[in-house]
Amino acid sequence: MEIKSAGLLTTIQDSGRYGFRKYGIIVSGAMDGFAHRIANILVGNEEKDAVLEATLIGPKILIKEDTLISICGGDLSPQINNCDVPMWRPVYVKGGSILSFSKCVVGSRTYVAFAGSFNIEKIMESKSTYMRAEIGGYEGRALKKGDVLKLNDISHIGNRIANNLLKDVNCYGFAATKWFIGGEVLPKYDASPIVRVIADGQYDCFDDESKKNFFQNKFMITSQSDRMGYRLKGNNLSLKEPLEMISEAVSLGTVQVPADGNPIILLADRQTTGGYPKIAQVISVDIPIIAQLKPGDRLGFQKISLEEAQSLYILREMYIEDLKRGIKIKME
Repeated sequence: MEIKSAGLLTTIQDSGRYGFRKYGIIVSGAMDGFAHRIANILVGNEEKDAVLEATLIGPKILIKEDTLISICGGDLSPQINNCDVPMWRPVYVKGGSILSFSKCVVGSRTYVAFAGSFNIEKIMESKSTYMRAEIGGYEGRALKKGDVLKLNDISHIGNRIANNLLKDVNCYGFAATKWFIGGEVLPKYDASPIVRVIADGQYDCFDDESKKNFFQNKFMITSQSDRMGYRLKGNNLSLKEPLEMISEAVSLGTVQVPADGNPIILLADRQTTGGYPKIAQVISVDIPIIAQLKPGDRLGFQKISLEEAQSLYILREMYIEDLKRGIKIKME
């Protein structure tokens, strides 16, 4: 495949670079982990494999050889040879076709998985691109016009899916399955969502008015936001009294509050440690909703218990396991 135009920001991302934070190496990886995993599963890849992550304005890609793809996450109006192509399902594409994107309908990031995934070197056990350090992905940078990416061999399941679609290829050079991922399992992408959180380490250090404002008002995502974190603007949050903290570990979805009182939600390219008070932690199943927001969008927070968060996580993981088993059975 060859990049004909790169869009706003298109990078190669997998599940992340784990095991190196003690050396100051961040995790990185796909912002919307759910869309990333499902996209891979739909084409027979390992769910942690590398995919393309395109932000707001998608790329134009020449697919040189017949292959199987899937497109999940935010809806950036994908097309193959100028024909709308459905999302959240396997799609067989004939060689010589052009995959492109048009307007952003909902969300901000879309994920394109190619059967076999990308034949590129792993850096510290991951293919994820971390642009600030110029490591991983394709030469440690965002993709640009003229880049050519090679794919690995397609898996047995991917090959079975592709063979089943061969007879249905339309005049635009592609065929999609009639079955797809939908319903309640999909994250509720929205430009003004309520996301669920649990109280974090310094929650009780904030005054009562700040706690009330945090849960009763919405915050706007500012233009100073990126893959490292979303800076929010709204009612300022204040501590009961000054707090001296030693830097401690942070995680995906940690909500920190610096001295100016405006929260920051830490995301895929987050730092390894942080010294700001932590008021809340976004639950795992709502991280994809956060990941699809963009500057100018607004979000609110709802407090739930750790037990509720764990139950929601288990239900999601059970669905993903059922999906993998279902596809395997269907293709055998």
